[in-house]
Parts: sequence; C-alpha cells; structure tokens
Amino acid sequence: MDVFHTILSFRGALRNERAQGKRIGFVPTMGNLHDAHLELIKTARRSNDIVVCSIFVNGLQFGLNEDWDKYPRTFEADCDKLRSVGCDYLFHPDDNEMYPNGLDKQTRVICATMADVLCGASRPGHFEGVTTVVSKLFNIVQPDEAIFGAKDFQQLAIIRRMVEDLCIPVTITAAPIHREADGLAMSSRNSFITERERPLVNQLNKSLNWVAEQIKNGNKDFIALEAEARKQIETVGLRPDYITVCNSKTLEHAAVDDTDLAVLGAVYTSGARLIDNVELG
Repeated sequence: MDVFHTILSFRGALRNERAQGKRIGFVPTMGNLHDAHLELIKTARRSNDIVVCSIFVNGLQFGLNEDWDKYPRTFEADCDKLRSVGCDYLFHPDDNEMYPNGLDKQTRVICATMADVLCGASRPGHFEGVTTVVSKLFNIVQPDEAIFGAKDFQQLAIIRRMVEDLCIPVTITAAPIHREADGLAMSSRNSFITERERPLVNQLNKSLNWVAEQIKNGNKDFIALEAEARKQIETVGLRPDYITVCNSKTLEHAAVDDTDLAVLGAVYTSGARLIDNVELG
C-alpha cells in the first residue's frame, strides 16, 4: 500500500492508474479503523481495480463542545489493517493540505434541506463540514465509486443529494451496518462507552427493530411508536436524542402513505452519542 500526504503526488499516482483504464473505488474515513471500516474496503475491492482510502480527522465537522482533540489517532495500526484487506492507496493529508486558507475562510458546501434535522439539529454545522470535505475528497480522488456505511444514514442521504445536485460523476454505494454480536452498530465512538453502560446500549437497536416490526404489522401511528421507543430506551437508563420514522430519501417525517421508510435513532451515554437505523421498503 502506497501512502500519500500531498494532493499533488496523490493525484499523479491516480492519474497513472486512470490512464490504464482502471476503475477506482474510494472509502473516506477519519481513521481509528475497526472491522466495519474494513468491510467497506472489501466492498470496494469487489467492484474496482484500485481501492483508495483516506484518513483525515476533519475539524470542520466537529462542534465547539465536541471531541476533535480526543478523537483517537491510530495511524500505524490503521495502516496495518488496510494492508491486511488489500487497500492500494492511502491518502493521509494534514489540516494545511486540506484547508490551506484555514477553516474560517474555507468555501463551504451546504445541503439546504436535509442538514439541520435529526443529527444536524443536535450537531449544528456538522453536515456542512461533512459535505465540504467529501466534495473536496471527491475532487481529489475522482473515484468511480465511493462506499459509505449505512449506519450513518443521514450522512449517506445527504451525500447522495449532494452528488445529484452538483452533478458529481460518482456512484454512491451503501454497505450494510456491521454489528457487534449483541446488535450494537460498530463505531469509533463505542470506545467511549463505559463498562457499566455496555450491556445497555444495544437497547437502541432493539427499540428501532421493535418500531420497524410494528410498522410491518400495519401500525402507522408513527408518533406513538416513537414515544414508546423513547420510553424503552429511558427505562434502561440511556438518554434518547431522537427516535424518528422518516422518508428514507428526503428525511422528512414519514407520512402514512410513504413506502420508503427508515427508523432512525440516536442516544447519549455518559461519554458517547450513538446512532443506528433500520430501513424498510
């Protein structure tokens, strides 16, 4: 695996691969890689000649009170994991390379209708940071396909909208949620869950699946289902941020005649904010 730290050298290597007609798959990450990230690399490997990964802890998507400084940087271990699953190129820029004029002066990419609800309501500016850095990375890599985990459902929907709106020639592929044995979705933030909380946090997944089953059985009282799911989560001692049944394409609250539905949820532990979803339709 070749590692690049500058845009110029990285583009040169990819230009050579592209000139040979090779198809490029791309997996953007913030590092601290776990098995779910490696599944994204494997997904890219199956349909592309060249697999590219990026590791960049993007300060633009962290809020004032969030954990940018605490976010784990495990670069050497990450490299070993990427090599083990056949990644060809790793792009690992620093802040100056990605934001040469500074964060405050960076041109922003904004998804006007989907970024300030759900996780965006709790993390103002987060998705503006995501769309800005992903658009930059797409410009740098120019991949044929980009793979994102379905756990970050709102992020996936927003990136799809951005690609459509900005006419970016890349196929967005969603990889299934990779889970622990008890159903907890794998996440870098799981390392912040305490030993006492660990047996409790899979309640989020249980409650989302309960809502999904109710809907499959014909219950369309979405507001009542959301309220009951929140109660289930509170009962085990966790604090729900939101539980929502929404249109899976627009992220608007579901109407009774919607056919493409997703049940999305987020909860707080003492040191982490965890998200999950179940898609229907």
